Amino acid sequence: MAFDYKKEYKALYMPESTPAVVDVPVMKFIAVNGAGNPNDPDGEYQKALGMLYPVAYAIKMSYKTDYHIDGFFEYVVPPLEGLWWTNNAIGDFTHKSAFKWTAMIRVPDFVDNNDVEWAKAEVLKKKRLDCSALFLMTFEEGLCVQSMHIGAYDTEPATLAVIDRFIKTGGYIKDINSSRRHHEIYLSDPRKTSPDKMKTVLRIPIAKHE
Repeated sequence: MAFDYKKEYKALYMPESTPAVVDVPVMKFIAVNGAGNPNDPDGEYQKALGMLYPVAYAIKMSYKTDYHIDGFFEYVVPPLEGLWWTNNAIGDFTHKSAFKWTAMIRVPDFVDNNDVEWAKAEVLKKKRLDCSALFLMTFEEGLCVQSMHIGAYDTEPATLAVIDRFIKTGGYIKDINSSRRHHEIYLSDPRKTSPDKMKTVLRIPIAKHE
């Protein structure tokens, strides 16, 4: 049976709807950086997703080609994730046109840069899609508070307010900066799920209050 990160690491992908502290280990991702409103059908974000998914599946299905990845095992492609910020780091998230983001999908630890470059070349050859903006990154997120948000993306502020109170009463401070961002994990397909039932993991980096 294919390895499923969501099932094997439930603490990271399926948290409760009440906030909890989590220490996130080092992970690898394929990623694309960009800016602008993610809802713009012709914007950078949709183009980024158009790169991420084909490359993710090219890596996943590489075992059916002549390309060999050392240590490969069959796995389920993990969900889409995103790091979000604006020019002042924390930002006013009501103005979507000001967003800056990293769209990303986790890949197994056995994936290296050569494997990603091979997958990008495969996508270019088969789909005529230039994925040169996509890159492999190692992300060490560390100590965070996270909670499951159920509902539309525009209602996230209510859950974030609960997370903020948890951080303050728990003796922590937000630790959002140029290397630690507001983080979301998208467990629902908005094309197939009604807005009030969508599940999104909201994760905020923290540090102990001194």
